[in-house]
Amino acid sequence: MTQVYDRALRPCELTTAQFTLLQALGEAGPLTQGRLGHALALDSTTLSRTLKRLELKKWVSSEPGQDRRQRLLSLTASGRAQLARATPAWHRAQTRLRAKVGAERWDALLGELAELAGVAREG
Repeated sequence: MTQVYDRALRPCELTTAQFTLLQALGEAGPLTQGRLGHALALDSTTLSRTLKRLELKKWVSSEPGQDRRQRLLSLTASGRAQLARATPAWHRAQTRLRAKVGAERWDALLGELAELAGVAREG
């Protein structure tokens, strides 16, 4: 499935993982890397690698948090613009997948994935 989304997002210079991080930061606002990783059930290595690419493109900024060890991540103006540019492509890919799989199976799959993500967050 990731390949379908990656192909759709390629013209926007994004991977599915990068889009997901932009989307999460766009919805949640500033988050620490730990909270972002927990929310998305991502390991810190994968998260750090993906965030680094987004920071290099100036789509995500990192500011000091409450203590020196914490960094707050947020979308920059260009990150918000990139997310807005990529969202229609992501929606088109999702619509195509849902049509091929069928709405009932698609909804069941999303439910299962949400449950698995919850289990992963619990550790």
